[in-house]
Amino acid sequence: MSRALLDQSQALPLARASTLASRYYLEPEYLEREKNLVFGRTWQLVARYEDLARPGDFVPATIIDEPIVITHGTDDVLRGFYNVCRHRAGQVALSKGNRRSLQCRYHGWTYGLDGTLRACPEMDETEDFRKEDFGLTPVRVDRWGPFIFANLDPDAPPLAEVMGAIPAEVARAGFDVDQMRLVERREYMIECNWKVYVDNYLEGYHLPIAHPDLFAELDYDAYRVETHRYYSKQHAPIRELKEGQEIGRDRRFVRTADGEEDALYYWLFPNTMFNIYPDNMSSNVILPVGHDRTLTVFEWYFAEPGSGAGWESMQQGIAFSDQIQQEDIVLCEQVQRGLRSRAYDAGRFSAKRENGVYHFQELVREFLGE
Repeated sequence: MSRALLDQSQALPLARASTLASRYYLEPEYLEREKNLVFGRTWQLVARYEDLARPGDFVPATIIDEPIVITHGTDDVLRGFYNVCRHRAGQVALSKGNRRSLQCRYHGWTYGLDGTLRACPEMDETEDFRKEDFGLTPVRVDRWGPFIFANLDPDAPPLAEVMGAIPAEVARAGFDVDQMRLVERREYMIECNWKVYVDNYLEGYHLPIAHPDLFAELDYDAYRVETHRYYSKQHAPIRELKEGQEIGRDRRFVRTADGEEDALYYWLFPNTMFNIYPDNMSSNVILPVGHDRTLTVFEWYFAEPGSGAGWESMQQGIAFSDQIQQEDIVLCEQVQRGLRSRAYDAGRFSAKRENGVYHFQELVREFLGE
């Protein structure tokens, strides 16, 4: 990550600032710049540790258009590489598996799980060629609990620095992420720019109107967003039960004594979210498919998947999350249509409710060098 990023103190105060202009969401050239300057320089959630738990495991993935592969070496080290053979650019891993080596299916060049070139048939007559010079090109990888991240930028800050206090706060709230198990994965294709979806996620301003069932669960007056260098945290305390209300009938969640930690929403720049409720956590990765199409990938994790009543509770939690997602899809697609209108270019922020959106949009400007 370039150290020439802009000084955030140069930005206008939130109360005086305007939102990103509509061209950032509408013009394909912005996405092309973002692929390199934003997604190519940040930590991206690319795999689950359960698929890489054994020595010999490997998983291919992509960061936008860039093919990569994550390996669990026989020396028990997680590594990442560009999934590109150094001979003629074939891929060395086409699907996940478990082997002691990776082989390009084009000409049979074979690499160790540590990236070293081990076999290259019929290259003995090629002059000035050394296998040592043609290993797979490395990619940085790191792990938090069940989540594997990769970063294409060798100069980017380490994942621990970018995540800041998130791991410690999640642990303090009683969640052992290492024990969380994937229960369900769903993908949603949305007809909007990826930044429209992130904007929507980063504020609770729309809860009273757009999400009445979620609004009933959360203490909106106490809802606030706390911003940090590369992430933000939404504090969303659970409401007290009103007299006559029953869990399972009127409400889903119960407020605990320290209700501040009952529901936590973390966003990691630019496109990763972690949503934490009393009985589950979910990850949400936002992937641009085009300048006006976005894939959102939800995965739900539970500590004890179980069966019977426990299984029913999990399914209810997933259904509740899916309901909120469906409501947000409608909003985001409406906004994308509105951004195309000749009547709109840029708006103003609610200084009380939209500091998280402002924080994100300033980071976009910063990484684009504007």
